[in-house]
Amino acid sequence: MKRIVYREWRIPSERYWSLLGILAAVVGLGGLAALHMEHNGHWVTGMSNAVVWGMPHIFAVMLIISASGALNIATIGTVFGKGAYKPLGRLSGLLASALLVGGLLILVLDLGRPDRLLVAITHYNFRSIFAWNIYLYTGFMVIVIAYLWSMADRMGGPFVKPIGIFAMVWRLALTAGTGSIFGFLVARQAFDTAFLAPMFVVMSFAYGLAIMLLVLMFTFDQEGRPLGHKLRGRLMNLLGTFVAAVLFLTVIYYLTKVYGAKNYELVSWVLFHGGIYSFMFWFGWILMGSLAPLGIIYHPVLSQDRNWIVAACALVILGGMASLYVIIIGSQAFPLQMFPGHTILESGFFDGVNGEAAHYWPTIPEVLLGLGGIGVAMLITAVGVRVLQFLPESLADADLPPEDLGHAAPELAGT
Repeated sequence: MKRIVYREWRIPSERYWSLLGILAAVVGLGGLAALHMEHNGHWVTGMSNAVVWGMPHIFAVMLIISASGALNIATIGTVFGKGAYKPLGRLSGLLASALLVGGLLILVLDLGRPDRLLVAITHYNFRSIFAWNIYLYTGFMVIVIAYLWSMADRMGGPFVKPIGIFAMVWRLALTAGTGSIFGFLVARQAFDTAFLAPMFVVMSFAYGLAIMLLVLMFTFDQEGRPLGHKLRGRLMNLLGTFVAAVLFLTVIYYLTKVYGAKNYELVSWVLFHGGIYSFMFWFGWILMGSLAPLGIIYHPVLSQDRNWIVAACALVILGGMASLYVIIIGSQAFPLQMFPGHTILESGFFDGVNGEAAHYWPTIPEVLLGLGGIGVAMLITAVGVRVLQFLPESLADADLPPEDLGHAAPELAGT
């Protein structure tokens, strides 16, 4: 009788506990920053009556939309039947739930009075997009937990695809709802467009996949599990498609804005005269977050190097932060139109109607709170991977399903 020997792929205990210690320290710093802002008030941040959503919201929205995008890998495997992606389904679900928890925790701690959260959960104004999103976020967590059960338990096998379809529809609604938070605000020129809903959906695909790739490569490297070039190449090509789609929608967004004469000043300010926001747009969003990663992904040599792949994913994430900085904070900083079509000579309410952009500069407590949310997400992921053992044994090229090998590796199709 042939004896089958299974190797236990696990990160060494010393290294694992060191990793948890670092993440716990990051979470602790975030908690101290939240206590500092809660005790002293929001005047210690860079936010004001004009810019009410600051750096913590950039981190929070980034994590929330990335949660939706991270679940995309599970959807490809279970809903669309791509066998090569199925082993990653459980890691995809775990990472999605962890990112959402981290993002929501930032929002709760930044708003102040977290003890009043129960009131917000039990009292709704259904004419508000914020009330809708509470249902979308809590529903997403429940669906992902059910999704993980169906993928991890044999009894859940028959329910994998139906739950996967439901999860796919729900996460698209979640990301569209997050984009609609800003798109429904008619008072701000840059926000006032339904285009932000589909734009946030495509952004979620790119940023979630970039985070998923980094987590996948890090965990496989730490535990010594084989990760083949073929699946990694597929994920990189998919990332390139999503990044290109974000770049395309960005061009369409600003072309749509500039088509109306009333938005000439807004577009000119964002692109050329906005100071830090123009810099974030061109260097962060376009160059660092779009063109540079695309150059790496589709370069015949650089795309095969692991370090350059890590760099491409990191650039996509940093570019995503820059894009949200421009969209969320830049749109608030631009002078508010109190009475469209009329000129207001003077205002003492710091609303920007005097023609001056609102001043905002992130402070250390805001950044630490955002990093604390990331630490929570990564801590949940690290513990989940270790305790639940959601990582596949191997993703080597030879272990991929034959029907998914295609023409890229014909020598493997017959093995």
